[in-house]
Amino acid sequence: MSKVSYYTPEGLKKLRDELQQLKDVERIKASKAIAEARDKGDLSENAEYDAAKEAQGMLEMRIAKLEEALAGARVIDESQLDTSKILVLSKVKIKNQTNGMEMNYTLVADGEADLASGKISVNSPIGKGLLGKTVGEVAEIQVPNGVMKFDIIEISR
Repeated sequence: MSKVSYYTPEGLKKLRDELQQLKDVERIKASKAIAEARDKGDLSENAEYDAAKEAQGMLEMRIAKLEEALAGARVIDESQLDTSKILVLSKVKIKNQTNGMEMNYTLVADGEADLASGKISVNSPIGKGLLGKTVGEVAEIQVPNGVMKFDIIEISR
């Protein structure tokens, strides 16, 4: 059974597009590479054939993972989300109590996480620590190098 993951409409479209690309284009390329390697002769000592077969196996594994993710994918209706506490797709402004640095993050599903654009996964240590918190609360989050404390300054959509 697949686990449920929540996505924005854009994130779900990106997932579907990637799966379609792998099935329609990359599978055909992998089959052609295997056929070309097979035509070169003795398969028992054909490294090119072995590499093509391994690449095909990796491709099929990626396709299976994407299909599993899509099976458990749910689109989030942002208009129905509570803005009084931090949930998936919440935009949060937090302040690090140690150095006073303020940061803005959007909590997203694993597949949409991108730290460079301020999107962190709800399954990351910081994401998990922020879930359910409200403005004014202090989030104490266990990270690999100790405990970090963040003041929750603002929550929006």
